[in-house]
Amino acid sequence: MKELPPEYYQMLEEIQALDFVIVELTLYLDTHPDDHEAIQQYNMLIKQRKPLRKEFEKRFGSLTSFGYSYSHYPWEWKEAPWPWQV
Repeated sequence: MKELPPEYYQMLEEIQALDFVIVELTLYLDTHPDDHEAIQQYNMLIKQRKPLRKEFEKRFGSLTSFGYSYSHYPWEWKEAPWPWQV
């Protein structure tokens, strides 16, 4: 197995922590779509994650395909059609 530099694990841990909070906020916003503060926090975290993800993928390869879009107010994710319905 290829040995990875310490930066790999540091960056990955930071991305995973952001992803955890983003997923939790997504679940919360599915039941509280009018929580403006939570939407702002969600958008801030997405903005924070983007350059970190970009740098990680530039250096170490692709991660995932979710969490790249900002949200409008109110929370729209619960509105159809969902990506797998089109």
